[in-house]
Amino acid sequence: MKFNELNIVPPILKALAQENYASPTPIQEQAIPAVLAGRDVFGCAQTGTGKTAAFSVPILQLLHGQPRKQGERRRIRALVLSPTRELAIQIEESMRAYGRFTELKHASIVGGVSQKPQEQALERGVDILIATPGRLIDLINQKVVDLRHIQIFVLDEADRMLDMGFINDVKKIIAAIPAKRQTLFFSATVPPEISKLANSLLVDPVSVEVTPVSSTVDRIEQSLYFVDKENKQKLLTDLLQDRSIASALVFTRTKHGADRVAKGLTRSNIAAQAIHGDKSQNARQAALNNFKNGTTRVLVATDIAARGIDIEELSHVVNFNLPNIPETYVHRIGRTGRAGHSGVAISFCEAEEIPYLKDIEKLTKKTIPVVKDHPYPMTGATPPTKAEPQRGPQGGAPRGGQSQQRGQQRGQQSQQRGQQAQQQRQGQQRQGQARGSQPQGQPAPRKQPAAASGAVRQGHNSGRK
Repeated sequence: MKFNELNIVPPILKALAQENYASPTPIQEQAIPAVLAGRDVFGCAQTGTGKTAAFSVPILQLLHGQPRKQGERRRIRALVLSPTRELAIQIEESMRAYGRFTELKHASIVGGVSQKPQEQALERGVDILIATPGRLIDLINQKVVDLRHIQIFVLDEADRMLDMGFINDVKKIIAAIPAKRQTLFFSATVPPEISKLANSLLVDPVSVEVTPVSSTVDRIEQSLYFVDKENKQKLLTDLLQDRSIASALVFTRTKHGADRVAKGLTRSNIAAQAIHGDKSQNARQAALNNFKNGTTRVLVATDIAARGIDIEELSHVVNFNLPNIPETYVHRIGRTGRAGHSGVAISFCEAEEIPYLKDIEKLTKKTIPVVKDHPYPMTGATPPTKAEPQRGPQGGAPRGGQSQQRGQQRGQQSQQRGQQAQQQRQGQQRQGQARGSQPQGQPAPRKQPAAASGAVRQGHNSGRK
């Protein structure tokens, strides 16, 4: 199917052609006709499936078909709620691209930046408003924004709204918009709380589900490294010596962890920046732009900050910390393998994260191939025994076999580099001993016995524990 078969008007078709969009993705093919028909929509799709265009294109068309009377003030007729600043800005960029040949005006209002330019944009008049809940609530309380004329309401990334504790803000915003409206509800995952929220907002919705909640994108090669917590940074640095990793998005559990990982990579001469909620909006946007244009090779992010990252040719995703919510793993690895490209997802698992791994594999119904040959194998706990091999769709070779083989190759290369470095250090130590100030004619002192040496190492390890 082509976009021109979806009854899209010429100005928007022209813009889509300039974006090199010829054929709609499955969610676009299903959602666009439903939205154009005025139906509520419940959309469940993994990231990278094209859901932003699935609601942006029909909204632009519906509002374009309602021209203003001469001299009439622009009113906000469509509201899109986004959980993060980055995602809100990205949605506005999409609206601008798809609607460039229409006369519609749009604006994004987000926290972390000055409110004044946003007030000025609202004063000039806006047809489509994209907002984060916190800043929008502020402007509602200040009576700066008027939502009484909303015709279309979009709740995007609803699961993340729930995770971030925005649900009460969302309910306040819904109370400020007309009850008679068209509602479009999108979520990457559908836990029970999301189903309950959707049922309270939607009227006779068209359900659009492109992939099951538990599935991971098939074209993404996945691999798993069991590694002790203290060796994760070393393993990451070592893997990134492979220049075939053109760009990598690294996920950490905490903001401090993101900063620590980025600083460690920078010390190893790997261009890296961190992005998380404690960074200013300008700093976050600058880091994101540097990553997109290739200035920065590695972006280290928390889950919340990463929701607005949409990079078609992202080659690798690395789970520095496994998430404690299995659906988050699906969303993370969906950052790569977008727009038809292949992608690689690498995960590190320490002893405390083994229960998270079991939950992920239970949800996805797939066993992640393990890379055993690497220089930092887990010593703190025994990794779980791998279950039966993962079979392909026709019962053939395991689907993860290719990614496991590539992972093993990366691990072997990493191990070789580690052994070479160790040999070099040992050689330097022997040279230092040879140059030591021993009295001439007397033999050098004997080396410490192996048992004593082992005792020293044991004491060091037990102290670290």
